[in-house]
Amino acid sequence: MSTQTTPRRAADVEPLVVMKDVGKSYGNVNALQGVNLEVYPGEVTCVLGDNGAGKSTLIKIMAGLHEHTTGTFEVNGVSRNLASPRAAQALGIATVYQDLALAPLMSVWRNFFMGNEIRKGPFLDSRAMRRIADEELQKMGIHIGDLDRPVGGLSGGQKQCIAIARAIYFGAKVIILDEPTAALGVKQSGVVLKYIMAARDAGLGVVLITHNPHHAYLVGDHFVVLKLGRVTLDASKREIGLDELTAQMAGVSELEALEHELRHDDAPKVAVSPIDVD
Repeated sequence: MSTQTTPRRAADVEPLVVMKDVGKSYGNVNALQGVNLEVYPGEVTCVLGDNGAGKSTLIKIMAGLHEHTTGTFEVNGVSRNLASPRAAQALGIATVYQDLALAPLMSVWRNFFMGNEIRKGPFLDSRAMRRIADEELQKMGIHIGDLDRPVGGLSGGQKQCIAIARAIYFGAKVIILDEPTAALGVKQSGVVLKYIMAARDAGLGVVLITHNPHHAYLVGDHFVVLKLGRVTLDASKREIGLDELTAQMAGVSELEALEHELRHDDAPKVAVSPIDVD
């Protein structure tokens, strides 16, 4: 597979988000320990890990759902303890979850402005919302056609793109995408990855949470692998290839140990009794 070298960022570019030795504990359980992460404008930072690696906890801290218990979390150079998703949104951090927070029976434009409706007096300004939704979707290269159609009738890729465009319009500088391609086929995954690159090219800092190293390597500029709440890999695209990233994600040492165990001559044999057939 051919890859494109990620251009080096300018020396004067400051990170939008910096996590230093961040940890999160739930009682005696350490969900995250000593995590360091930087998110830069115009870059895609991919956070990879298996189930239980700590990805969900990391999302919740960045999104303002949970406060970190150790370390520092800086946004635009200022140390923060985000007490709510509203606090995160006010600082320009938007999260697009797997369920997308879309109402399937409502129209595209209503979903775009859900919770942030434009009003003209006591009434909704539907004409302005339709126009703005169409303009913003067109900027991302998303062509829906009829904005009055229920969003439930759209493809999974189109729904993801609407959620991304909505976050950008309402002032996001950092977008966290929670497994955006997990439930999509190859074609629709390609659509979403294309719009992730569009968000990056628009100058946003993108955090892509995924367990798919192939998708991550297509769009990512920097890669962080989590395992049991700790960072086991922190590398830029210039420093790592797809094969090594895949091996780190899969846990190559564990796979080698399992292969050795399965091939061992002294592996326990399972006795199977014959079945009598009348």
